[in-house]
Amino acid sequence: MSSNPVRLWVVATPLGNPGDFSPRARIVLGDADLVLAEDTRRAGLLFARCGLEAKRFVSLHEHNEAKRLPQVLEELQSGKVAALISDAGTPLLSDPGFRLVRACREAGLRVSPVPGPSAPLAALCASGLPPQPFVFLGFPPRKAGEQESFFAPYAALDATLIFFERKDRVAETLARAHGVLGPREACIARELTKTYEEFIVFRLGGELPFVDLLGELTIILGPPEKGERTPQREVSALLAQKASQGLKPRELARLVQGEVCGWTAKDVYRLLQETEDGSAPVFDG
Repeated sequence: MSSNPVRLWVVATPLGNPGDFSPRARIVLGDADLVLAEDTRRAGLLFARCGLEAKRFVSLHEHNEAKRLPQVLEELQSGKVAALISDAGTPLLSDPGFRLVRACREAGLRVSPVPGPSAPLAALCASGLPPQPFVFLGFPPRKAGEQESFFAPYAALDATLIFFERKDRVAETLARAHGVLGPREACIARELTKTYEEFIVFRLGGELPFVDLLGELTIILGPPEKGERTPQREVSALLAQKASQGLKPRELARLVQGEVCGWTAKDVYRLLQETEDGSAPVFDG
């Protein structure tokens, strides 16, 4: 065991159910000289609800993390001990803290985790989708084009994908994910460990089995569906058949992609472009 004392603890806190607060996490948070919190007000409420008392809260969020680093590092180097928490779950997973942990490592300060609740892992293990390998993507970008680029590297990857999304954007994001990734098993986990916890299982590309969702959402998409890839000549023929509907190229690609196997909308769109500019035949044998 290292003789270098821990200067920064990375502490997981409950997603909702206070019973998930580990005894070790309680001890570490109570002993820390400063608790670095994404939202000090919410952290104060959590501590009060769980019967804890912090010596000092210091805000550390995405908008001030860079500016906070010199101050926090100075305190840690002077001998103080800090505990980093997020609003819920495990810090750094789509939450601030990476810059701080990296800076501590570079400065030779010992960092140690206090593991516990994690929304991606909790959602994955109860979703019924293949648990490994998996890739955690964080939050997708907001714009359509950026989302397509965001999902594209994972289209052919044989892995389960996990990401977060806000309730007001989830339907559009899932539609774009389907356009890039193709049909897949899917699950939305909401209100994890809370009273109204729910797992909504469906198929990406089919009708969504919800209208309005409340709470924090974790999305799990299964790996690419196994099946014989539709021959290119059949996809080309289907493109020619559907072209009379007057759809825009990307709309046409998404429509055809939903009727074939093993093709993403991006693949179909590329074939459509090649066909139109003459670089590929409509029927390739």
